[in-house]
Amino acid sequence: MLNKVPEVTIWFWVIKVLCTTVGESFADWINMKLGVGLVNTALIFTAVFVVVLAVQLRLKRYVPFPYWLTVVVVSVTGTLYTDILTDQLNVPLWISSAVFSVLLAVVFGVWWLRERTLSIHSVTTLPRESFYWLAVLVTFALGTATGDWTLELTGWSPGASVLLPLGLIAAITLLWKFGANPVLSFWLAYILTRPLGANIGDWLASPKVAQPGEPTGLDLGTFTTSLIFLGLILATVVYLTVTRSDVTETYEAAHAAHTTGDPRKERVALAGFGLLAVATTGLLVWAHGQPHVGPAPEEDNTSAVQMAPGQAVKKFPPAKVAALKNLASTSLKDARSGNAKGAHAAAQSLRDLWDADQASLQPLDQTGWTSIDAQMDKMLKTFGIDHSNPPMSPAQQEKELNALLTDMG
Repeated sequence: MLNKVPEVTIWFWVIKVLCTTVGESFADWINMKLGVGLVNTALIFTAVFVVVLAVQLRLKRYVPFPYWLTVVVVSVTGTLYTDILTDQLNVPLWISSAVFSVLLAVVFGVWWLRERTLSIHSVTTLPRESFYWLAVLVTFALGTATGDWTLELTGWSPGASVLLPLGLIAAITLLWKFGANPVLSFWLAYILTRPLGANIGDWLASPKVAQPGEPTGLDLGTFTTSLIFLGLILATVVYLTVTRSDVTETYEAAHAAHTTGDPRKERVALAGFGLLAVATTGLLVWAHGQPHVGPAPEEDNTSAVQMAPGQAVKKFPPAKVAALKNLASTSLKDARSGNAKGAHAAAQSLRDLWDADQASLQPLDQTGWTSIDAQMDKMLKTFGIDHSNPPMSPAQQEKELNALLTDMG
C-alpha cells in the first residue's frame, strides 16, 4: 500500500516551517495591504483549500508539489479561522485555545476509534487521509491561538518570540531520540511549527524601530517575505521531486521502521513531556508578571492635545497615510450606503493596518500618533471592534469616521 504522506526527515520540518511562514505573511498582505478584509480573505482561501484538497485526495501516492501546496493553503486557512474568532467575534485567545484543543482531541479520538492508528506513516486510505488533513487544519488553528495568546501574555518582541517554540521543538526532539512515542512527539512538534513559522514571518516583516529598547524586525514587509519564502519552498519541492528523498513507498516499510519502541523509555519520556509542560507554564506565568507592553487598553482615549487637520500625520510617510485614509473612506462610504458588513470589514482592516504600522509611525511623532490613535479608538468603538459594546448607529459611525479623516487631513 502506498503512503500519501512524506517521510519525516529534516526536509519535512524545514519545508513545513517555510510553508507556515509564507502562509502567515501572504494572508497578512492580502488582508491588510490589499484591503480585502479578514472575512473575505478567509472565504477566498477556504475555496482554494477545497480545490487543492480535492486534487490531493484524488492522488494515489505522495507527490511533493500538490501535497505541500495543500499544506501552504491549509496553514493560511486555519490561521484565518482563529483570526476571525479573535478580531471579528472578539473571542478571547484562551477560549479559542481551549476550544481548538478539545476539537483536536475529538478528531484524534474518532480517528483512533475508526483506524486504530494516528501515525502519518499509515495514511494509505481515503478515510485516514481525510482525518489527517482535518487534524492538520485544527493544529494550525490551535497553533495560531496558543501562539498569539503567548504573545499577549508576555509582550515578547517578534525576534524573542521565536525562541520559545524553537526551544520546545528541540526538547521534544531530544525526548523522541531518547525513546518517546513517535506519534505523540510528531503531533506536538507539528503544532509548535505554526507559532514558530508565524513568529519568524513577523520578525522578518516587522519594521525596524530606532528607539532603544523597542522590538525590531528586519523590515522586509509581508510581500517581500512571502516572495522569499515562496522561492525557498519552490526550490525545496523541486529538490524533493528530483531526489525523492522524502518518499516512503509502502505502509509496510514505514510501519516496520516506526512501530518498535521500549515501553519503559516511552513512560519516562511521557513524564518528560509533563515536566516540559509545567516548565513552560511557569515561564509564561513569570513572563506575564514582568513589566511589558501588552495590548492597548480598551478605553476611550480622548486626546488632550488638539491638533489642526493634517497636523497629526505631517511627519508620517504620505503613502501610509494615504492607505489609512483609503480604508477610512471606504468604511464611511459603506456606512452611508447602508452596507453595515462592508463598513465593519473596512474599519477592521483599518485597525489592522494602523496596528501593523505602529512600530514605524509612533517613533516619528509620539504626539501625532497618540492623537490619531485616540480618534481611531473612538471610531472602532462605534463598530464594536476591540470593545465589548455592540455596534452603534450608522450616524455615529459616520461622525467618528469623518473626524478621523479630518485629523488625517
